[in-house]
Amino acid sequence: MARHLPQGDRERHFANEVSEWLPDGLVSIDHRGIVVHVNLRAEQITGLNRVDLIGRPVREALRLQDRDGQMWWDLTDPWSGLRIRTGHREKLLTIGGREVLATARYIRQGRLGPIAVVLMGLRDAVARQRAELDHAALISTVAHELRSPLTGVKGFSSTLLHSWDKFTDDQKRFMVETIEADADRLARLITDLLDVSRLDSGRMGLHPQPLKPRQVVTRHVQRTVASGQDASRFVIDVPEEVTELWADPDRFDQIVANLIENAVRHGAGTITISAYPVAAAGGNGDGPAGDAAVDLLVSDEGDGIEPHLRNVVFSRFWQGGQPGSTGLGLYLVKALAEAHGGTAMVEDAPGGGARIRVRFPSVVPDYLLQ
Repeated sequence: MARHLPQGDRERHFANEVSEWLPDGLVSIDHRGIVVHVNLRAEQITGLNRVDLIGRPVREALRLQDRDGQMWWDLTDPWSGLRIRTGHREKLLTIGGREVLATARYIRQGRLGPIAVVLMGLRDAVARQRAELDHAALISTVAHELRSPLTGVKGFSSTLLHSWDKFTDDQKRFMVETIEADADRLARLITDLLDVSRLDSGRMGLHPQPLKPRQVVTRHVQRTVASGQDASRFVIDVPEEVTELWADPDRFDQIVANLIENAVRHGAGTITISAYPVAAAGGNGDGPAGDAAVDLLVSDEGDGIEPHLRNVVFSRFWQGGQPGSTGLGLYLVKALAEAHGGTAMVEDAPGGGARIRVRFPSVVPDYLLQ
């Protein structure tokens, strides 16, 4: 039937048919502000019958309101005002008690001519609501993670303050060490949150310098033991003679801390921290030929990580179905490693668990030579 229509009508008919396959709602409004087309998805999102919409002024047919209760068409008014406007960005609006995400494109007659057609896109706000719930859950988790070490600091410091003379020197030392470990954890959590913001905004500054990894690894294992972990659970296999790696001291410290905490929280059995020099073209072959590198590896003897999840674990806020974690540790490990020109990956550990391999350059980064 469409083939017998005039050329312009055939094109509009074809466009309307195609719009029925779109995953989002589409509403077409002509130069007079009259609704001329509504696809099925728009009908489902608004809860309105398109038969009742088509042919009516859009101000009456789609009574969209912003969060202040103002009518959206009165605020945006595509048919009046500046002719340089080309549309509006996605906005959360309500219609009939339903929340929708609306955006629009203004098609004009000529570059600065009057409106010919307004194409409005509509999306269900369920995804946004789900994201808001996820963020609320994250805030709750972060609050819990911050409160836990803070409770330890407060409890032990208060006990020492009020009962100093009742404890032996060894008991006092244990409490002070625990306070220090909890304070370090608290500072690390705050640093992680700030660094996520810096990475997202592109404001992460790095100041690489040559580092010996053994010192840093040993210090973090000692802190983890001071916080209550069994010392026999950790094996440090980082020879003193391991080639220096180039990294920002604070960021490398952060990477080591997050790797060890991840192994303690999600792994099992013995945790082995090792480092050794490799040629980036050798080993796993992840870097350009001839670039010297140092691999830092943290292994455990737990259940390991399934192959199909090995990229997902580095996603932001990923918790692996285990609540009680911010889900930022491995995300930051990978992001910071890549910021140094390195890589991060998950492998099978020799003992059957998971092994995280982080590769750092052991030569001066190119941008420091420029």
